[in-house]
Amino acid sequence: MFKLNQSLKSLVLAATLGLTAQANAVTTGQVAPDFTLKNMQGENQKLSEQRGNIILINFWASWCGPCRKEMPVLQKLQDKYQDLGVAVWGINVEQENQAGKDFLADLDLSFAIFFDETNSLSETYDVKAMPTTVMIDRDGVVRYVFLGYQDGYEKKYAAAIKKLIRE
Repeated sequence: MFKLNQSLKSLVLAATLGLTAQANAVTTGQVAPDFTLKNMQGENQKLSEQRGNIILINFWASWCGPCRKEMPVLQKLQDKYQDLGVAVWGINVEQENQAGKDFLADLDLSFAIFFDETNSLSETYDVKAMPTTVMIDRDGVVRYVFLGYQDGYEKKYAAAIKKLIRE
């Protein structure tokens, strides 16, 4: 009986820990966790100060092949929709940011780039895939989460952006 109870306790503990981890994950419909990061120009930007705008947060890494393919797509989205209140924020998840800076040197990007050197923001947003794109509406609510990137995702992104703009 003791073995069964001990096993049951272990199972309950594991299930509880799993639920706790899921409860902390960013999900659609919840207010996006606020943060402040310095952009590459050294200016602090705070997510909650962007209310009224649609923000695409893209978590990326220099070693990520799909990230490299996605960056020009994100730039095109920024260029096309920025006058309608849409902004792209690229957040590098590597603890050593020189690789990220080298990665960016080959790309012609004008959207805001940040470095999450401590991975605290990546943990807060429960980033499990590279890249991960989180779309936040004008009220600061997470509306879409896209994991990974494949050719054609730009159509999904554009459709989501258009829907958020019309609201």
